[in-house]
Amino acid sequence: MKSARLLLPLLALVLSAPAPAQPPAQQVVPPVNPAIDMEGYLKVAREAARHRETHRVTEEDFLLMSREPGTVVLDARSREKFDELHVKGAVNLSFPDIAVESVKKAFPDKATRILIYCNNNFRGADGPFPSKLPTASLNLSTFIALYNYGYRNVWELGPLVDVKTTKLPLVPTAR
Repeated sequence: MKSARLLLPLLALVLSAPAPAQPPAQQVVPPVNPAIDMEGYLKVAREAARHRETHRVTEEDFLLMSREPGTVVLDARSREKFDELHVKGAVNLSFPDIAVESVKKAFPDKATRILIYCNNNFRGADGPFPSKLPTASLNLSTFIALYNYGYRNVWELGPLVDVKTTKLPLVPTAR
């Protein structure tokens, strides 16, 4: 009986407490943003993937092509990672900075030959080249972005090479 007298006030307190906030009702129509187009992106990504299959090169070809006049080697990693170690002569345009105006400024001629590489092309140096999941490889995003901006003369370093044995000259940024 004594325990029942103690439980009644506790029960009254619990029942009189406000109900916890409920999450907002699920939206039936997702919010619209005309500056983001997933379907368009997926369409371009499929086109770029087909194009990419004929634009992946060996380490030897990458090295030879990089020495030809008018060729640009693009490193789309962060400035921090680029400064740690990069292919000699490469220009850095970090992927988050790839936008309409920055690409146009960096590569005014859409016929420019652009060679790309990323973290997943190098092993043996996790600091400057940390591994990403194969499906999140920066080469994929960079290739698709450049393709989307109209660049078709883009060539990707295909193999995974060891930084200790690669023929590609790797250098830190001079400080």
